[in-house]
Amino acid sequence: MVEPLLVRYRSKGIWEQLDYHAHLEHYEIYFFHEGSCRYLIHNQIYDLEPGDILLMDGKTLHRANVQQDKEYIRSTCHFSPEWIYGVLSELKAFHLLEVFEKLHHCLIRSSENEESKLLEQLFKRLAILRDKYNLDDHSVVPEMKVLLVEILFTVNRLGQMDSRKLTTSKIEKEEHAENIAGYIQNNYKERLTLDQISENLNISKSYTSHVFKEMTGFTVMEYLMGCRLNQAKFLLEMEPSKPIKDVAFESGFESVSHFSRYFKLKVGVTAKEYQRSRLRLHS
Repeated sequence: MVEPLLVRYRSKGIWEQLDYHAHLEHYEIYFFHEGSCRYLIHNQIYDLEPGDILLMDGKTLHRANVQQDKEYIRSTCHFSPEWIYGVLSELKAFHLLEVFEKLHHCLIRSSENEESKLLEQLFKRLAILRDKYNLDDHSVVPEMKVLLVEILFTVNRLGQMDSRKLTTSKIEKEEHAENIAGYIQNNYKERLTLDQISENLNISKSYTSHVFKEMTGFTVMEYLMGCRLNQAKFLLEMEPSKPIKDVAFESGFESVSHFSRYFKLKVGVTAKEYQRSRLRLHS
C-alpha cells in the first residue's frame, strides 16, 4: 500500500526515478534549493532557479533533467489529499488544494524570500518527524498533518505573490521541445513515428530528435512510451476490472505482448499483478 505521506529534505544527487512518471495517488510539492535542473512537467519545460517551487497533481507526468556533474539539491513532499481532508474540513481550508486540482501543475518563483525560508523550515520539521515515526503512531500523526497544512498555507501565500502555469519567455529550442511534447500528449494513442511528428510540426526529423533530447534529457520515443505507460497505469487505477488487452490498446500499445513486456520492465510487476493490487485497494 502506498504511504499517504513521503517527505525528503535537501536531498542531494539523483535518487528519483529517471523515467517520465507520475504519482497517481499523491500531490507533490517540489522545492528546488541549489544547483542546475531543467524540469519537464506535462509539456512544459522549466529552467529552475533556487527558491523555485513546483506543485503537481497526481496525474501530471514529470521528470527532472539533471547534468551528472552538476549539484542538485531539493526537498520534496508527496501526500495523499484524503489524508488531510479532516484537518482541512475543520479549518474550512479546502481552497489550499485548488491549485493542484485546477492548474494540475504550477511554478512558484519565490526568489528565496522570507516566506520561502519559512517553508524550508517547515519541510525540515516535517521530514524529521516522518523519518523518526511511522504513520501508525497516533501520538505524532496530528502534528504531521498540522505541519503539512502549514506548508500548504505558506505555499498558497507564495503563490499569491508570484505563480504561473507557463513561463513567460521561452528560447526557440524550448518552444520546439514543448511543441513536440504537446503533440505527443495529444496523439500518443495513435501509431506515431518520428517522421510523422516532425512532418506535422514542420521541422526536420534530425532537429526534432536533437532538440528534444537536449531540452528534456531523453528521446522522443522514450517520452512517447512514458505517456502510454502512464495512461495504462491510470486506466488500471481507475478501472481495475478493465481487461488487460483493452488497457493496452486504449493506451496506444500496438500489441498486448509488447505492452506486457514493457509494463513489467518499467513498473517491476506485471500489469495483471498491478491490477490485482488496485482491486484490493478499491475493495
